[in-house]
Amino acid sequence: MINLSVVVPCYNEEATICQLLDAIHGQTYPLSEIEVVISDGMSTDHTREKITGFQATHPELNIRIVDNIRRVIPSGLNRGIEAAQGKYIIRMDAHSIPNRDYIQKCIHNLEKGLGDNVGGIWEIQPGSSTWMAKAIAIAAAHPLGAGDARYRIGGPAKEVDTVPFGAYRREFIDKVGLFDENLLSNEDYELNVRIKQAGGKIWMDPTIHSIYYARSNLRNLSRQYWRYGYWKAQMLRKHPGTWRWRQIIPPLFVLTLLGLGVLSLGLGLARWLLAIIVLLYAIIIFGVGIQMSLKYKSISLAIGFPLATASMQLSWGAAFLWGLVNKPKANKAPG
Repeated sequence: MINLSVVVPCYNEEATICQLLDAIHGQTYPLSEIEVVISDGMSTDHTREKITGFQATHPELNIRIVDNIRRVIPSGLNRGIEAAQGKYIIRMDAHSIPNRDYIQKCIHNLEKGLGDNVGGIWEIQPGSSTWMAKAIAIAAAHPLGAGDARYRIGGPAKEVDTVPFGAYRREFIDKVGLFDENLLSNEDYELNVRIKQAGGKIWMDPTIHSIYYARSNLRNLSRQYWRYGYWKAQMLRKHPGTWRWRQIIPPLFVLTLLGLGVLSLGLGLARWLLAIIVLLYAIIIFGVGIQMSLKYKSISLAIGFPLATASMQLSWGAAFLWGLVNKPKANKAPG
């Protein structure tokens, strides 16, 4: 009997999809009660061949593929949930690796009534072996880059705003509705807002772990955080009452830099203020970078950490401001 459906949105993930399937196959939760629903965005690489090859060698794991014609994550999640047969739903990503007891602990927390969406901690790993990839992974898990996102920086078991790779009761998803397909990012957070509005709780258990691979270079990191910032602004258009202090700081900082930059063209005081703010910012991020280089015994972090942190903060802040004045057209993400 299928008790649990693992839903995986997927597009061109031939390099990582079998790692995820291996991790699900190795779960402590009974395989006979698990199905994996892979919502594929019509991959053009060998993703589907990899999946069918895994099915052939692991017939004890129930794996199904459904088509995600729109090729965006929220529609992929929705097509997977619509096809799912389980009492419980767990969302996974094709490039994630859950710990062996991930499913068991999620279901245990749900059955104890601790939350209506249960998740845990990301173990953020470098996306490659380069010094910059290592710096990005460390910056993405540091409060300077992650803010107070507990699933990144850790903390005690508690009620939170959001968790990655959440576990839900199917009946609760049916109650609050599926993912918003107009949001090409922040779809998890938006669903969590509706869960809380319906009287539910988002619960983080720090003993629940999954590996997340961070971006491997600054270009991809900046594009990722531009997407996060832009779609966070769109999400807040829909739910303006969900503002958090951490969301205001990056766009306010970017706006200050832009404003002083314009004023400095004709005002000496503005040039001085701009120089002081930039200097203080550099002192903070390079100071923490030096701390990280000493902590991890890697001199490259003294440069890599501040570059990664600045890329995340400035990209997110600028994109958020752009999102406030620019609505998406035809559900396409900018950049």
